[in-house]
Amino acid sequence: MLFVTRNRGKLLEAQQIIGNVKNSTITVPEIQSDSLTEIAAESAKYAYEELREPCFVEDSGLFVHDLKGFPGPYSHYAYDTIGLKGILKLMEDRANRGAEFRSVIGYANATEVKTFIGRVYGTITDAPHGDGGFGYDPIFIPLKSAKTFAEDLEQKNKLSHRAISMKALKTHLGYS
Repeated sequence: MLFVTRNRGKLLEAQQIIGNVKNSTITVPEIQSDSLTEIAAESAKYAYEELREPCFVEDSGLFVHDLKGFPGPYSHYAYDTIGLKGILKLMEDRANRGAEFRSVIGYANATEVKTFIGRVYGTITDAPHGDGGFGYDPIFIPLKSAKTFAEDLEQKNKLSHRAISMKALKTHLGYS
């Protein structure tokens, strides 16, 4: 299976969850949309047309409830510009710290473009915790846990939004 990504962390997660995953780092233009599903589907379609072999892409976002879903599909940009400190600054003095991570896998081959969605609910911490993972992992604690994804990578690889969407892709492809 070919995973189109430049994110080494995502690639390693895919290899642990799906198994035999190869990587392509072609540049895939990302459409501007408020929908992760639309972004992933269009990206997968583009990647297939360029590579001419079955492939998948993944787009994800952190949706903070009290920030009306921000940063959402703009999570990468927000991370690059304001980072964890900026998100935590926006969350100062907010009682509702609920959030969710969403992941959408876009898969394309010669006959179909399909999407697979994964969600995990949790809360935003007051400060970063842990040094594992990447992105927003140090400030997100999934429900029924006391640790951030960055503090417990084993938990993340089993329960994360990306694990859910990748397992759905794996099932669709008939991998055991």
